Amino acid sequence: MKLISLLGSTGSIGQQTLDVVAHHPNLFKIQALAALDEVDLLCEQVYRFDPAYVVIYDASKYQALKDRLPETVQILTGQEGLCHIASLEAIDIVVVAVSGAAGILPTWEAVKAGKRIALANKETLVAAGDIIMPLCQDTGSEMIPVDSEHSAIFQCLRDEHKSLQQIWLTASGGPFRSFSYEQLQEVTVEMALQHPNWSMGPKITVDSASMMNKGLEVIEAHHLFQVDFDRIQVLVHPQSIVHSMAEFVDGSWLAHLGVPDMRIPIQYALTYPQRFATPTKRLDLISKQGLQFEQPDMKRFPCLQLAYEAGQRGGTMPAVLNAANEVAVQHFLSGRMRFTDIPDLVAHVMNQHQVKVVTTVQDILQCDQNARELTRERIAKGG
Repeated sequence: MKLISLLGSTGSIGQQTLDVVAHHPNLFKIQALAALDEVDLLCEQVYRFDPAYVVIYDASKYQALKDRLPETVQILTGQEGLCHIASLEAIDIVVVAVSGAAGILPTWEAVKAGKRIALANKETLVAAGDIIMPLCQDTGSEMIPVDSEHSAIFQCLRDEHKSLQQIWLTASGGPFRSFSYEQLQEVTVEMALQHPNWSMGPKITVDSASMMNKGLEVIEAHHLFQVDFDRIQVLVHPQSIVHSMAEFVDGSWLAHLGVPDMRIPIQYALTYPQRFATPTKRLDLISKQGLQFEQPDMKRFPCLQLAYEAGQRGGTMPAVLNAANEVAVQHFLSGRMRFTDIPDLVAHVMNQHQVKVVTTVQDILQCDQNARELTRERIAKGG
């Protein structure tokens, strides 16, 4: 029986993680749950899974939560609460499914504590991969990716990392794959949230539509698999059946295929190296009308190019890319800027940044905060 801390339990990945846990009650027990501010859903989860610890990130919701939960449940708040449940001695697996830079510090604490981490927060390695991955080596912490693309590469590589030629990350292309630049300028929030294949939270759905999500995945793959950026390629694959591929030096390719259901990579991260049945549909290749692959258009979707540039410049630049994008997406979702303004804003903030070497988590957090402030200032000026 593995004890799990689930950070981000009310989000899309969090809820699907709980579905996997419920499907295997003999394998897993939820010991701690954490959510941003969704009191109603969090309470339902507590009464269903009976954790010993609960974290509500928004401290203003503490009393409302406390009034509805048994006294036996320990309630914590904020970053301190996340870090506490991520490093509990009894915990076997920490699922990091919180959105954005909020996942960096608890992941760091989980790595320090030598935990297995099922990582669904790509921003953590984008911003802090330079220091987190070496720490994994020092502490013996296992970093198992939950993103479908990185899970695919993780499974394709296994013991053949030395023979790897290139990584091929697949991208659905999102809902605007065939849009012209003029059409992209007219994109609404409602349009951006209609992903053709995957059910995800609003931030990652917008990132998928802009292809920033794939850019962040390129940087994450660089850290996870210790592969140079010129050996990480992106292919647009609208069907989302081939989740990614590994090309080897002898000309062989290994591809990971499956239905677009996040419960498959979530469960694999929890059960690795074993496999168990999942509550998912089975892939039916006969019913498919062919698998399509295309080169990404970085002129129409410049966020992907910006991510490559940030990754290649290294140091604090990926953290700046991530922070600026988070703020830009928030403003787009609130209707205060256009979809096509997102890459322009990120590029401006990147151009203002002087790259520094990352040596501590505090370096990353300070850089993240500074980039957010600069991004908000630019937006306030109408830039």
